[in-house]
Amino acid sequence: MLTCTQCNTVARANEGRAMTASKKITLGLRSLASNIAQCFFEITHNGFALVGLAVMMVVITLTARPELRQIGEVKLMTWLQTRQVAITEAPGELDASERATASNPHDLPKQQAAVAFWLSKKYRVAPEPLSALVAEAYLIGIRSQLDPTLILAVMAIESKFNPFAQSPVGAQGLMQVMTKVHSDKYEDFGGKLAAFDPLTNLRVGVKVLQDCIKRAGSLEGGLRYYVGAANLLDDGGYAVKVMAEHTRLQLVAQGRSVPLFAPQTIEVVAPVRPDSSPDKVAVLINS
Repeated sequence: MLTCTQCNTVARANEGRAMTASKKITLGLRSLASNIAQCFFEITHNGFALVGLAVMMVVITLTARPELRQIGEVKLMTWLQTRQVAITEAPGELDASERATASNPHDLPKQQAAVAFWLSKKYRVAPEPLSALVAEAYLIGIRSQLDPTLILAVMAIESKFNPFAQSPVGAQGLMQVMTKVHSDKYEDFGGKLAAFDPLTNLRVGVKVLQDCIKRAGSLEGGLRYYVGAANLLDDGGYAVKVMAEHTRLQLVAQGRSVPLFAPQTIEVVAPVRPDSSPDKVAVLINS
């Protein structure tokens, strides 16, 4: 049987062993925490280094390849505009200026502003709504791999930039899309009435034009399909008109001075002389 002294000795020994074990656990936890912190620091440090290296490589690439920088800027603008649309579609009544499809032409890149002002003068349309259309055409042109000046040329020939235009056969809007035929393409935009929203009509029209060019295998053939003259001998000069306006807009975008109305030749009959038959001569007029 243990005496009181022996019991105290055993208790103290047990307490000492418990304290030693507790100290060991504490030291182990501290060591584990220190290792985790060190690993986290190294990972973070290496991560920042990799981010810095990646940023430096991107800057060098964009400096050497300005066309990549331009594409990146356009994609960033597209994302920002998408975010803006999401914000403006939030519940609440918008002011009339916020609902208007217009923008300041002076905020556009130089070549887009030149195109907007040239079209505004030629077709007598305010430059602000035209600026929104020009900017959209350039954004869609990159995504659809179509020259934006071609898209604008189609709008010019089709509707002269009247978003409410309608043909006798039912083609509607800026791009004169046959709404009944392509009603499925308007479903994502809220239905057929979206045909009279300028930007929506532009987007749907570009889809139709893409399909026509792909089907025909050429740009000129695609334009004939677009105007509904694929199976006809004559498209009424439609493709020639679009391509001519396309060429003029390309020159405007390049900073060239282009007259609003290109001279054309027509045949006129000269006055009849008593001793001769009428002669045809060519004169220049502005169209």
